Amino acid sequence: MPRRERNRFVKRGQVLELKIEDYAFGGKGIARIRSEEGEFVVFVPNTLPGQLVKAQVKKSSKKYAECKLMDVLQSSEDEVEMPYQDIPGAPFIQLPIEKQHAYKKESTLSLFKRIGKVANIEDLFDEFVSSPNVFHYRNKMEYGFSAIGYDRVNKTDVDEFTLGFKRRGTWWMGDNLEKDSGLFDQQVEDNLKRIRAYCEKTNLNPWHGPKKEGFFRYLVVRKSYKTDELLFNLVTTSYDLPKFSLQKFAAFLKDIFGERLAGLLHTINDEVGDRTIATSGSLELVYGKDKIVEELLGLNFEISMKSFFQTNPKCAEKLYTKVVDYVLENKEAVDNTVVMDLFCGTGTIGQIVASKSENAKIIGVDIVASAIEDAQKNAKRNGIEGVQFYAADVGKFLMNHPQYKGKIKTIILDPARAGIVPKTLKKIIDLGADRMVYVSCNPATQARDTELLMEHGYQIKKMSLVDQFPHTSHIETVVLFER
Repeated sequence: MPRRERNRFVKRGQVLELKIEDYAFGGKGIARIRSEEGEFVVFVPNTLPGQLVKAQVKKSSKKYAECKLMDVLQSSEDEVEMPYQDIPGAPFIQLPIEKQHAYKKESTLSLFKRIGKVANIEDLFDEFVSSPNVFHYRNKMEYGFSAIGYDRVNKTDVDEFTLGFKRRGTWWMGDNLEKDSGLFDQQVEDNLKRIRAYCEKTNLNPWHGPKKEGFFRYLVVRKSYKTDELLFNLVTTSYDLPKFSLQKFAAFLKDIFGERLAGLLHTINDEVGDRTIATSGSLELVYGKDKIVEELLGLNFEISMKSFFQTNPKCAEKLYTKVVDYVLENKEAVDNTVVMDLFCGTGTIGQIVASKSENAKIIGVDIVASAIEDAQKNAKRNGIEGVQFYAADVGKFLMNHPQYKGKIKTIILDPARAGIVPKTLKKIIDLGADRMVYVSCNPATQARDTELLMEHGYQIKKMSLVDQFPHTSHIETVVLFER
């Protein structure tokens, strides 16, 4: 067997200083190492052209290496000062939003050319939809407690009680959030240091990652833009619980947030895995109510701590408006036909389409039965009658519901990040719809699926990009396919 040719440029685990030269899809910066032997490409996530960065090699092959970002040593000349604390969840916050949009559009369209084999994608481009709120747009945030903090002056780890976010590139080190990050609720984030001080005074320990022990684990906060209310969930272990008064903690939050405090929940998580909601843990209401209400395009949705709901609701309204525009673009093609909202979750898109269309029958289908129950409750609350929900597998749907055979003319697809597995996509194609409106939070998998759809006679009619997550590499796409 021939000996594997070793990489002469970098080794796994090596720490490099790199100048970022280009931007690739998904927020990956491209650096190049040059020598007499040629040019070697290095990818570093969450970096920008012009930055000098410190990165560690995670994966190395003959042609390229992938690194983990450790630190930005020098900013790009495109970046500007911001009044917010920098956090790993907003790597591009110092880049003007117009520049962010340009990078996202260019890299996404090139993806459809390369992976989806759509040569004329620029001609099919409809619109770049920006977020109505560029700052303070999130309705949920998770803050982690840690016994190991970060000293920003000396750039070292330090033993201290921290509450904030994981330090970039480390699973065991926290970084105190001292002020507003610009992403979530300003009042919550400006008061996080007070909440940290309160918890520290109890003399109960924050979670120690390497030792897998401690009392305080997470503080999760949800916000309603409709009512401006806040729902808190304190996650702890059970071991020292008798020493901590949950009622006093609720009163402390009430002092800070007043009428904005909708409720406080408490989760016990004794598992060593790094998750807020434990598979075997309990979730109890300590104070107030366990749900808040959010509004999207005039419809109300009840959200609990565990519910999936759009993180940027104001921008989700723009996303759903674009989906509805594409679904109802050709009214004759939709009237008196069935529109299937596949992977419908709690039924948001289906309900909005039903509220805008008089003559189409809308059906929502999802394999998760609990999501379908929530969808039915939401539709009832909103008084929407033109939509029916089914907990079903797409492959068996027509066998179990033959009344829809040959009538499904439009399918709305909104899959999870992993996209649609080819076997499932073939089953969807077999439903025989004339049109598909495909919403994706991961254009890489959507571009892959585009090639298969084109092989089966579907063509892209138009596509839009929606910037649901400013200051990150994420972008959502809405693509209209027609047969």
